[in-house]
Amino acid sequence: MSSISSSNIISTILRHDKKITSYKIALLRAINDVALTFPGLGTSDQPILVPLRVLAEFWIAYYWPFIDPNQPIWQGPRYARSQGLTNDMAFRSELAGLRRAWEQVWGLSSLPSDGYVVMNEMRAPRKRAQYPGELQAAYDQAIGAISRTLEMPIRHAGPGEWTVFAKPVRYKPSASQGSPIPGTHAGDRCLVIRAEIWGLFRDLSLWIEALCIHEWALFVEHVEQVGAGPADRGAVYRLLTDRPDNRRPLTWERNQIDILVMEGHEFVCPWTQRHIGPGTAYDIDHLVPVSLYPINEVWNLVPSDRDFNQHRKRDRLPGPERLRSAQPILARTYGTYTLAESLAEALTEDVGLRFATVDLHSDRFTSDVAGAAVAFIEQVAESRNWARF
Repeated sequence: MSSISSSNIISTILRHDKKITSYKIALLRAINDVALTFPGLGTSDQPILVPLRVLAEFWIAYYWPFIDPNQPIWQGPRYARSQGLTNDMAFRSELAGLRRAWEQVWGLSSLPSDGYVVMNEMRAPRKRAQYPGELQAAYDQAIGAISRTLEMPIRHAGPGEWTVFAKPVRYKPSASQGSPIPGTHAGDRCLVIRAEIWGLFRDLSLWIEALCIHEWALFVEHVEQVGAGPADRGAVYRLLTDRPDNRRPLTWERNQIDILVMEGHEFVCPWTQRHIGPGTAYDIDHLVPVSLYPINEVWNLVPSDRDFNQHRKRDRLPGPERLRSAQPILARTYGTYTLAESLAEALTEDVGLRFATVDLHSDRFTSDVAGAAVAFIEQVAESRNWARF
């Protein structure tokens, strides 16, 4: 291991490491996002195992706006070869193929932030299955190409080779390799992150994200853009910070809830305590707003007071007191969800992919999910310094 102290590793890589492409910056940003979006890990001295395919999912979101066919933004030098100029990124062609397949499904040009939507849609098997086989294949090809590329910045982060991060390993459930993030499969090739480094990402999330985006914008500004002038750092910054609207309709989720209401089950808004029954207008509220993370997982979707959701909550997060008072209401909501077989299956699948601390077979499942959701929201609010109500 390098003699660089853990507290200086991140800034050293971002500010002083030699960079030919933006890979090292993207690697640190992806680890940062993984640490934020998978709470409940890192409470011991065990290293954390993160599949390369999960880091690749975030790279799809980050690099998506840079492969706009009408205005590509190059991320590194392109070298002349007998067959022409090489690509700046080893996975540009695969990611471009995925973007084309996505646009064909929607019949619309991509937004800069659509990569986040693609990432979240493809994580859950039931959502992935709703898309054409061509899109699924294009996604798998992009994930594979990016996963192979990730080995380069992992190897060269810091001075020398394998000094900050060890060589990725295959996950073996029976071996004592560390704590895998939720959804890790046997045989997944994983990045092993030391506990103290993982703790830095958890504690300094907002600072790390800001520094990654800043350094990325500065880096790209100095990359030669073939056939165009220098990329404007402000434009790159806007692309890196663009957040999605909710292109995926929640028709299925609303239909499931409507059926439960028609069967006589009542919901309660977690913020106003207003009862929601037959004939009551309501919204499906994203507990964590789409503008922060496009999480359309069932635990993140709850019936709420329409007026409050549209005019007061909007894209804010609840304060600590509101969260505490909402927790038992969320537990009852999730309990009602389990009364519908398909909704119960979706809830279990989504919780299994998100929360490492929840036992999917426990008698306390719904209350544990509520507790995990509240802890997650509080962690996101604090680490992102998000506006609260």
